[in-house]
Amino acid sequence: MQRKNFDEPDEVRSAGSGKVEIVTLGDFVVGRTTFPPGWRWSIDVKPIAQTELCMYHHLMVTVQGRMRARMADGSEIEYGPGDVVDIPPGHDSWVIGDESHLGVDFAGMRTFARPLAGSGERVLATIMITDIVGSTERAERLGAAAWRDLLGRHNETVRQELDRFRGRQVKATGDGVLALFDGAERAVRCGADIAARVSELGIEVRVGVHTGEVELLPGDVRGLAVHTAARIAGLARPGEVLVSATTRELLDGSSIAFLDRGTHELKGLSGPRALFAFDSRT
Repeated sequence: MQRKNFDEPDEVRSAGSGKVEIVTLGDFVVGRTTFPPGWRWSIDVKPIAQTELCMYHHLMVTVQGRMRARMADGSEIEYGPGDVVDIPPGHDSWVIGDESHLGVDFAGMRTFARPLAGSGERVLATIMITDIVGSTERAERLGAAAWRDLLGRHNETVRQELDRFRGRQVKATGDGVLALFDGAERAVRCGADIAARVSELGIEVRVGVHTGEVELLPGDVRGLAVHTAARIAGLARPGEVLVSATTRELLDGSSIAFLDRGTHELKGLSGPRALFAFDSRT
């Protein structure tokens, strides 16, 4: 058992005119947010995050004050004291009225309001791309309502695992995600845990992992390494985490073992590439 108090937080971050107080309990991160009247994500945090919208998932309870959130499609929600809200990535939010908003957030707080590399900067990262196997056929068989419910549970599972392994979702890619990690082992283990957990929902995913330089853009990422990761994901078997030789070499000496999947020609990329599958027994 563990106990911590927000009066002695592990970390305090500036969120423009607001602040975020963080407590960490093992893999679980909780944030207490204090946003004064006039605070707005697109004014106070956008310059820090360097994305057009907030790309974090929030699961929070309001203690004091009122806020409103707006999704990219224009849908809005207002919440106040005692309200528990679930807000997906891709939104703006702002304080309503003349009272500060005080909330406790149980999701997305690991790196919220932390500065990221600037737009156009090239950085070394490990890219993880996931894709649901047979999503179109599954959606047709289940019907629209049931498929939306199943996809929502899949998305929530992915967000939980990304947060646990300190990955950052860059964007959704159809029926999957593209995420960045600053460590190859966390990326591989995150992909493996996503594959295992969504299988309990009756969903199979392919996961591709590659390490290389990428160019960071607001709400996006680009570069040859991204295309390589996408091609690798397309070759993965259902439920498999397939990685490049580059990523595998970075993990020499780690506790992770791999299975040789041979060499493959990746569409649009020159030369054969050696690929390896994560061994789930490690």
